[in-house]
Amino acid sequence: MINQVHNENCLVTMGRMDDNFIDLTVTSPPYDNLRTYNGYDFDFEPIAKELYRVTKKGGVVVWVVGDATIKGSETGTSFRQALYFKECGFNLHDTMIWEKTGAGAVGSNLCYWQNFEYMFVFSKGKPNSLNLIEDRPNVAGGKLTSKYTSRGTDGKSEKCGEITQKKYGRRFNLWRVPGATHKKHPAIFPEQLAKDHILSWSNPGDLVYDPMSGSGTVAKQAILTGRLYIGSEMSEEYCGIIAERLKGVYYA
Repeated sequence: MINQVHNENCLVTMGRMDDNFIDLTVTSPPYDNLRTYNGYDFDFEPIAKELYRVTKKGGVVVWVVGDATIKGSETGTSFRQALYFKECGFNLHDTMIWEKTGAGAVGSNLCYWQNFEYMFVFSKGKPNSLNLIEDRPNVAGGKLTSKYTSRGTDGKSEKCGEITQKKYGRRFNLWRVPGATHKKHPAIFPEQLAKDHILSWSNPGDLVYDPMSGSGTVAKQAILTGRLYIGSEMSEEYCGIIAERLKGVYYA
């Protein structure tokens, strides 16, 4: 079943998995009434429970989701889902924001334009893999040093040494990534977003799962970053899109 996208409900796919099987899940499920996927929907609570069962100890689930605004009120579905993952046993390791640069904003004329989605990072215990990306330019740019002091037992400050600031620092948890489009899929997942999460929370050779594969972006980036993958996708049409996108994509 590894290195395949299965044309079936993800509960069927996960039902064939052993406990503690997956290193990392990266997915963006359909939410509220904002997206239509050929008439398919998903049963959230059983999926969350199964994801906890099949995730390895130290494994991570990245859940990218937003909220619809109905009758002037945001649904809050994303928060309810996050709290349910915690009920299942996951830690809420990080609450990240994906700002969709270059994308059209949505929302009501009575509030600020909405142009982001939540990226909840859940872990089953302490994450096994932490490869936090460092590409944020530091002010000193690796050229200056800063002195630091500590307070002794007598209450006086004393010089301890100097630190050379690295040229690049760790990212903030708000990621600005352009949205993506596909003529045959309503909500394609950006390749850069999938790649950066895969690099952050897994290592080469790990097994990455996408229970709602959509257009196959996570599978493609798993291959390109040297990870194994499994996907589930109920739509036969979208599985055709995935097959087309994965043509010519090989492990290095």
